[in-house]
Order: sequence, then C-alpha cells, then structure tokens
Amino acid sequence: MELSRDTSREAVWRSHIDDPRTPGRMVSRLRSLMMKDLPLPICRPILFFCIGTDRSTGDALGPLTGSRLLAMGLDPSSIWGTLDSPVHAANLHALIDEAYTAFRNPYVIAVDACLGRLENVGMITVSKGPLRPGTGVSKTLPPVGDIHVTGIVNVGGYMEYLVLQNTRLSVVVKMAEVISKALSQVAREFAQMSQETCDNTGTLSTTCD
Repeated sequence: MELSRDTSREAVWRSHIDDPRTPGRMVSRLRSLMMKDLPLPICRPILFFCIGTDRSTGDALGPLTGSRLLAMGLDPSSIWGTLDSPVHAANLHALIDEAYTAFRNPYVIAVDACLGRLENVGMITVSKGPLRPGTGVSKTLPPVGDIHVTGIVNVGGYMEYLVLQNTRLSVVVKMAEVISKALSQVAREFAQMSQETCDNTGTLSTTCD
C-alpha cells in the first residue's frame, strides 16, 4: 500500500471511479505511456504486479484486480498477485526476483492501493516509474514497475492500519473493476502488436534484433 504524494499533474494522471469517462481515459493514458516505452517491434513480455493482501479491505485492491484479470482470460503467467496468491510485503522481494528470472526484460505494470487526502478518495492514478509499496504504513519495500496504477481508497495520515481495515469494500471493488478492464484492454492491444515478433515468454524471434 502506497502513500499518495502531491506531484505535478503532468506526471500523474488521475480520475474518479464515478466519472463515466474514467475507463476510456485510463486506457488512453496507459496506451500513451506504454507506446513511449515499448516501440515496435514489441519484444518485452508485459507483467502485472497486483500488490496487497486479502486480509485487509483497503489493501485488497491489488489482489482483486489480479483475480479479475485472471477471470478475463489473461495469461496466468503474466499476473502476479491474486486473492488466492497475493503479492505482499513478506514475499514481494522474492517474487520480483522470480519474475525477472522467468522473463527476459519484462515490462511491469504495478497496481496497489494507497491512502491520500479526503478530496481524492475514489481517484485512480496512473504514473510513469516504479511503485513504492509500503510507504503508507511505514514499510521499506523494493520499488516495482515501469509504470504504476494506484487507487486512493481512504484518507491517510493517521492510524493507517485501522483505516485500511475500515475502508468501504464497494470503493475497492469499483476500482478493481475499472482498473482490470483498462489493463485487460491494453494488454490485448499490445499482445496483438507483438504476436508476430516475439513469443509469449519474451524470447526474441528472428524478426527482433
């Protein structure tokens, strides 16, 4: 679980889950960032690190998103973190090492819940660069992700563990639904673009340099 930071609007895209334009705008934002990082031919496997735990309502955004991606038919090997197999503080470091061993130069999209200001609760953010999980609850964990998606699930600044436990499930479920649909769409788009140049393990074919 990350702590929301006040950064420039150019660096962080955000939109509220109740805004009907959010899903389409999120897809556009993800597509824009990924196109800058993944020029054709795309020869990097795309992985989703959905961080959090099913033992806390507020911190379940990542696992819920991962489980929804799995239900949508995405390759299970690309999804790291579900309700059944969460990626959390105790295993994050080991699973990052495992992913980078199993896949050649993966492009990682990290997903996590975060706490922020009252007026920003319900916002989804998309940012370039790694996620720094654990900052919201004063933990030091390894950064992860080429880009990251966060959902501001509740108010931060005091008794963070209790706040997470008392977060409304409806907010987290809505966020997971919006995020998973957007991630699924861009994953399928980029898979289509890369299928003739790379195999699904990230091994370069003869058409990739």
